[in-house]
Amino acid sequence: MNGIGASPGISIGKARVIRNSRNDIKKVYLESEADILRETERYDWAVQQSVLDIENLLDKGKDLLRNEEEEILATQIEFLNDPQLKEDVTSKIRESHQPVALAFTEVIDGLIELFEQMDDEYMRTKADDFKDIGKRILMHLAGEPVGDQLKDMEEPAILIADDFSPSETISMNLELIIGFATRQGGKTSHTAIIAKTKGIPAVVACGESLNDIHDNDLLILDGRNGLILINPDEATLTHYTLLQQEYHQHSEWLKSLKDMSAETTDGHKISLKANISRVEEMIDMVENGGEGVGLLRTELLFMERDSFPTEEEQYEFYLQIARKSMQMPVIIRTIDIGGDKSLPYFNLPAESNPFLGYRAIRICLDHPELLRTQLRAILRASAFGNLKIMFPMISSLQELREAKAILQEAKEQLTLEQIPFDENIQTGIMIEVPSAALIADILAREVDFFSIGTNDLCQYTLAVDRMNEQVAHLYNPYHPAVLRLIHQVIQQAQQQQIEVSLCGELASDPQATLLLMGLGLTSFSMTAASIPQIKNIILNNSHEKACLVARQVLCMEDSQQIITYLQQINQ
Repeated sequence: MNGIGASPGISIGKARVIRNSRNDIKKVYLESEADILRETERYDWAVQQSVLDIENLLDKGKDLLRNEEEEILATQIEFLNDPQLKEDVTSKIRESHQPVALAFTEVIDGLIELFEQMDDEYMRTKADDFKDIGKRILMHLAGEPVGDQLKDMEEPAILIADDFSPSETISMNLELIIGFATRQGGKTSHTAIIAKTKGIPAVVACGESLNDIHDNDLLILDGRNGLILINPDEATLTHYTLLQQEYHQHSEWLKSLKDMSAETTDGHKISLKANISRVEEMIDMVENGGEGVGLLRTELLFMERDSFPTEEEQYEFYLQIARKSMQMPVIIRTIDIGGDKSLPYFNLPAESNPFLGYRAIRICLDHPELLRTQLRAILRASAFGNLKIMFPMISSLQELREAKAILQEAKEQLTLEQIPFDENIQTGIMIEVPSAALIADILAREVDFFSIGTNDLCQYTLAVDRMNEQVAHLYNPYHPAVLRLIHQVIQQAQQQQIEVSLCGELASDPQATLLLMGLGLTSFSMTAASIPQIKNIILNNSHEKACLVARQVLCMEDSQQIITYLQQINQ
């Protein structure tokens, strides 16, 4: 059966099947005030029990949990204790006369849908947290046991489930888990992230066909190609055993490239950086041989709370990043909220098409105090590291100049207050709107660098909402129009002698590496775990070959022709 390869590698072993399903919730009309009060009290009790569950997980794993795992559990406790969540549930109980399980399900499903539709990969993973706490509360309401379903697991196995919640993966004994396969999920689901982090092969989004797998079936799971083989014959088993050995040897060898410079065989240097959202991810960047941060997303500072972060709170975050960067460059993207990324404490209008709506720099220019506070915090931290500022969603020269004016105001304020900052801090923009790509020559004269965001650039160029299943197949970064825009931006940056990087998903796609180098790109930014593989491709190819690949691709008329050609030259 086929799914999405979410974490590379090959696993061979027996299946352990976990069937997850919601209990049927009876639709009962609450007739009296006493019934409503009882259901409200049941909700409070279920929340208390769920918080205790997670606190026990934190206590038991205090010497074993990684920082990010502790933060996931701590965030879930915050979500559970959120007064707004309680208000939404209890209001629905009271106003609709619904039993607590039904009211809670409607509220939590709405939050899950909201986060799943977000464009930012990291924020989409927050949907997993809401699924997790939703499942936990509903189990308590139903009187079902809440605990580790794998506590009796004694031998290595490939886990099969609808999906795995964050707290489930955190509480697992990963030493006995050799693979994940899920019916739901995607490359940014929590299961996929944990699998990548731990180096465990995973295939997600297998659909209903996953129900054909039973406990103790012998499986071959190919996490690179998204393939699962059930009870294979001896010849197939032997073939994949050899592939598994080769993969392990190659993975170990890639680790040895950590301290090597990413340089082509004919001497062209390429810079490889990481996209991050948290301080802890700086460690992954260094361990994978990254040379800095090409994209620091700041939305998390604003989204996991009930009010805007103060300048001091933001400063402390940027200061930690600056100190851990060891003078390597860190590009900080100013807040990119709005449309599909809402804040519970910031009333934004509902929009029928959020990707074309009120977001990012558009909001900041309407609320200059919001941007000015963030810029002051970044500037203050710049005295301690090589920080750079990047404005997202710029679509015109006027927007850029207005943003730069607010930056200048922040600099003048700090100067008057005698607060030190890097007076020569570099400023850049994300090129993710076609209009910006088409006037790149004009914009390049106003900034120190460009960063091409291929996710949005592709979406806007092709008029395709990649979260819409009906048209998602049309989302294709190898479309000639998208590649020509990328090439044009790189050319204009080179002519104006400013730096240009690419921080979209295309940067971590091995199939695109030679093409992007040939188009003139000298800086890539990606998930930290992808750096060794991309570095290996660079080390084993010449810049001359990359230029030949790019010339061939730019002459092609069809995206499938381009993809087929790139697959052939990358074999």
